[in-house]
Amino acid sequence: MSADPHDLAEQLDAVVLAVFRSATADRRQLSLTAAAVLARLQRVGPARLTELATGEGITQPSMTTLVARLVAQGLVDRAVDPADRRAVVLTLTPAGAELLARRRADRTDRLAPHLAGLSPQERERNAEAMPALTRLAGAVRRSRTPAEVTR
Repeated sequence: MSADPHDLAEQLDAVVLAVFRSATADRRQLSLTAAAVLARLQRVGPARLTELATGEGITQPSMTTLVARLVAQGLVDRAVDPADRRAVVLTLTPAGAELLARRRADRTDRLAPHLAGLSPQERERNAEAMPALTRLAGAVRRSRTPAEVTR
């Protein structure tokens, strides 16, 4: 197996897509964009609508519609921004956090049997790769987060 970054990226792309399709097979409760918004609020804390739209790469009107739906579902709360009373700050509700936790547990339950099908040595190699893959995911996430969205 090549350690060339381009070769690794190509191999990782195939693996990520396969795992992603399996892990996100059930989208009845929430769209991928809605789940990403909830996860961002959980990860970075309260945010303005414009920050969420920029961070998720969608238009502000689309984010407004999505957030209205999430508020109506009780997954996100709106509050006046104390720093700028004209603006609104959005926060994840306990129900939103619970939904994210359930979705993560469901994905784990769907992936665990596939990992169990690997040999102990293959599982160990996967475990050893996790710290590097986690750093890679963080670097990718940071590169996609515009400076004005970061805290």
